[in-house]
Amino acid sequence: MDRIDAMRAFVAVVTEGSFSNAANTLQLSPQLVSKYVSKLEEQLNIRLLNRTTRKVSLTEAGNHYFGHAQQILLSIDDMESQLSGLQQNPKGVLRISAPVSFALRHMAQLITDFQMRYPLVTVDLQLNDRKVDIVEEGFDVALRIGQLKDSSLIAKQVAPIRVVLCASPEYIKNHGILDKPEDLEHHRYLHYSYMNMDAKEDIYQLLKAKVLKQGSEFRSNNGDVLVAAAIAGAGLVLQPTFIISEALSSGKLVVVLPELEPKPLGLYAVYAHRKLLPHKVRCFIDFMEGYYGSLPYWDECIAKSQPFSTK
Repeated sequence: MDRIDAMRAFVAVVTEGSFSNAANTLQLSPQLVSKYVSKLEEQLNIRLLNRTTRKVSLTEAGNHYFGHAQQILLSIDDMESQLSGLQQNPKGVLRISAPVSFALRHMAQLITDFQMRYPLVTVDLQLNDRKVDIVEEGFDVALRIGQLKDSSLIAKQVAPIRVVLCASPEYIKNHGILDKPEDLEHHRYLHYSYMNMDAKEDIYQLLKAKVLKQGSEFRSNNGDVLVAAAIAGAGLVLQPTFIISEALSSGKLVVVLPELEPKPLGLYAVYAHRKLLPHKVRCFIDFMEGYYGSLPYWDECIAKSQPFSTK
């Protein structure tokens, strides 16, 4: 008896809820599925399933074995998928969801380079700052920024995302330098609507308290609009450097209260956990890895930038 086939039969019985349903899924006879499971129990010398005329249920040992069996079968299928993919070019439509500002500034070249390597893949890139439901909305991959919470999705970090508080030199000259965190209370703040209000770091807590107490003079769900307003002298803005690097390097914006800069967030490629990941998705995930570098190019030009000073 093939141990893998027996393991696959056992997992199918548990997943489908009965021997007959498992047989339909595997396109085998119920008798053969039952034989596979019985032989597996015989080899392991332990009962995996409790059988009655009305239903089957896992024993304690069966429950333990089921989790391991699933992982083994997923690994086997994944390996076979990768080996198969080496022999063929990825093709088809690749649907990607990405944040608006990041995609507008940094994804055109990525997609162009990807399609030069894989010309049979058609890319459908949809821009949206809300967190789309990948499965329900039919996306293959979503790019997300932040500290991701646990979920059933698989997330692979693509690049670090630095976030800084900044303002225009003109604004600071008109409204005063910020010497300490408490000074935030007396300054205009341009609020990003999707900011994680539950983040525990000091800068987020201070801005959250300011918003809850005083509101904000200007809020938007788009970072580019807020940055443009900050350049025009409207107030302070907390935004990622992939948006503001050009303004920082040119001096249109300067970093304030650098001691409050939070730990970098991450740019993640997120995709559904599938038994057989389509080759086009795997190729895109692998292509993105390292594409922007450990120090992304948008940070290279501001790596030596200094906070505002009157000296």
